[in-house]
Amino acid sequence: MSLETTDVRPDRTVEPAKPPVPLAVVIIVLALGGFGIGTTEFVAMGLLPNIADDLGIDEPTAGHLISAYAIGVVIGAPVIAVAAARMSRRTLLISLMVAFTVGNALSLVAQSYGMLMVARVIAGLPHGAYFGVAALVAAHLAGPGRRAQAVGQVMLGLSVANVLGVPAATWLGQHFGWRSAVAMVVVIGVVTVAALWKVVPSLSDMVTTDPRTELAGLKSRQIWLTLVVGMVGFGGFFAFYTYLNTALTSLGGLAEWTVPIALALFGLGMVTGNIVGGALADRFGDRAIAIGMIGAALALGLFALVVTTGWPALIVAFLVGSAGSTAIPGLQTRLMDVAQEAQTIAAALNHSALNVANALGAWVGGVVIAAGYGYRAPSLVGALFALGGAVVLAVAVLIKRREDAAVVSTG
Repeated sequence: MSLETTDVRPDRTVEPAKPPVPLAVVIIVLALGGFGIGTTEFVAMGLLPNIADDLGIDEPTAGHLISAYAIGVVIGAPVIAVAAARMSRRTLLISLMVAFTVGNALSLVAQSYGMLMVARVIAGLPHGAYFGVAALVAAHLAGPGRRAQAVGQVMLGLSVANVLGVPAATWLGQHFGWRSAVAMVVVIGVVTVAALWKVVPSLSDMVTTDPRTELAGLKSRQIWLTLVVGMVGFGGFFAFYTYLNTALTSLGGLAEWTVPIALALFGLGMVTGNIVGGALADRFGDRAIAIGMIGAALALGLFALVVTTGWPALIVAFLVGSAGSTAIPGLQTRLMDVAQEAQTIAAALNHSALNVANALGAWVGGVVIAAGYGYRAPSLVGALFALGGAVVLAVAVLIKRREDAAVVSTG
């Protein structure tokens, strides 16, 4: 079979085949897969003590399970995009969710630290490719004028996971053992596979590609610049998120029980940002990304000012989540636009870039804390990172304008 690519260039229009159900249902099913992926990615952070006790290891060693998943994401996105370049987009979506479910099933039955590490890598491999392909499918089915909104709605699954999935799975893990949280994700995976099989159309109307074309996309300066926007801009987002717990309790004087409220507000902000960001990106294009990055910088700076006031800082956590997420739909659709024929690898690499941002932000936040600047510093560093992302975006836009002008002058 051939892998269909969403052609987003204005000179080629492909009329999408209508799915057997309303588009909204397809979007919900695609987002359900993201919900399961988001839950399994973040729930391990809250259950590390439980996992460590069960496997007889210390908590720092158990923390490597977080890195194992991230490694799977970073490696899996480009490798799968190239290796599966000739596969039907529908078949690829279902296969990716099957692989994700199998990885979690292996985690469920893992009896050793080594086996669990391998299972976490396997579970992470489909992450970036799933979100990338799901975004391309949603944009294709939505058609011109609503692409970014459809992409943002698919990404809602990841945001809602932070509001509902992670707290629910954490509660299960704390009361019934960490394996019960993994079992919940396995069930979500099985349901998603069945739903994808039922509602996603054949997608035979999407333009095909091949491994050589996808790999050629790696030569694109615009793809790499856009990925750097995500790595830098969202590095600040994660520097803030990683140390939010301690910042609120040590500087804000809030009790531990308020932290889940802050995380829920942050997650609700992400949901809001994805919805608003999709509409902004469809209307304003690249400017929507800049709005998100600059808004995130302002919100992160405001958090540093109000964190010692306690409860008002929780409201600002919502603003950080919403401003940062506003940039995500625009970033994803920009990659689709500049990638030309290599959209699969570009869209998948976006999530590799965000995982690099996660690692970078957590590391830099830890460095400034260790240097004695305290727990206010990660949000200030985060503001600088967000502004840095906006600067890289401005450079990318200027270069693209010059490239486009050169094409016109020589054409």
